[in-house]
Amino acid sequence: MPCYDSVWNTAPTSAPAQRKGRYTPGSAAHPAKMHPGIAAHAVATYTKPGDLVLDPMCGIGTTLVEALHLGRNALGIEYEPKWSSLASRNASLAEEAEGKATGAVHRGDARRLTEFIPATLHGEANLVLTSPPYGPSVHGQVRSTRDTGERGVVKKNFRYGHDQDNLAHVSTTHLLEAFTEILAQCRTMLRPGGTVVVTTRPWRERGELIDLPSAVLAAGKAAGLTPSERCVALLAGVRDGRLISRPSFFQMKNVRDARRQGIPLSVIQHEDVLVFTRLPSDINARASVARFRS
Repeated sequence: MPCYDSVWNTAPTSAPAQRKGRYTPGSAAHPAKMHPGIAAHAVATYTKPGDLVLDPMCGIGTTLVEALHLGRNALGIEYEPKWSSLASRNASLAEEAEGKATGAVHRGDARRLTEFIPATLHGEANLVLTSPPYGPSVHGQVRSTRDTGERGVVKKNFRYGHDQDNLAHVSTTHLLEAFTEILAQCRTMLRPGGTVVVTTRPWRERGELIDLPSAVLAAGKAAGLTPSERCVALLAGVRDGRLISRPSFFQMKNVRDARRQGIPLSVIQHEDVLVFTRLPSDINARASVARFRS
C-alpha cells in the first residue's frame, strides 16, 4: 500500500461544472479528459505566474486552459489532429479571456517532441503536467435512446481515433515503453529543479488489476527523473466530512457486473498523482528514490 504525501480537494464541483464557459463546444467528446481541478491545483502548487507549463499529451488542452487562466504560459503536444485543433481553440479562448500569458499547441508524436519544439524552449519548462491513456472502462458518457424510440442507454465519446499508432490502442507494455520515452523528452524540456506531475489510476482488465501508477513511477525513474511526492487528487466531492461520489453510469455498471462475478472492483474516487523532479544535480538522488521503494 503506497504512502501518500497529501490529499488534493480537487472536485468541490463536478468536472462539467468546472469546464462550463471556459471550453469550446465539442470538448466533452474527448474520451479521457483531465479533471480541470487537478490541473489547476498542480499548476498553482508547482509554478508561479509567467512560468511555462508543458503537456506532452494534452488532449483537449485542459492543462493549457487552467495554466493560462492562472497567468502561466502553456505549451501542448497532441497526436490526434481532431484534438490538437480543439486544444488550440481552447487555449486561444483562455488566452483571450485572461490576456496575461500565451499558449501554443503542436500536433505531433510526443516521443519526438524535442525535434519539433523550438530549441529556444528546451530547458525552459517549469512544470510538465500530463496523464497517459488508460483503461477504457472509465471513459465515455451515456445518452438515452428514448429519442430514437428504443429502450435503454448507449455509450458515446469513449473511443480515440482509429490510428493504430495512437498510444491509446497499444498494449500496456508498449504504452509504458513509449511513456518512458515521452518523459525522457520532457526531462530535456524541463529547467533544472523543474517538476513533472503525472495523474493516473489503476483499473481492472478481464479481472486482472493493472497497477498503472506503480508502472508510471518506474517509467519516471527510467527517464532520469527523481520521485518527490505521491498524492491523492479527489474525483469525489467532500461534504460534511464525507465523500460524495460522482461516477459515470458505466463505471457503476462495471462495478456491479464485476462484483456479481466475485471481482473486488470499487468505484474510483481519486487519481494517483505522481510528482517527479529534474534535480539540478544527481546529489541525494539515491536517497529520494529509495523513499519510494515499497
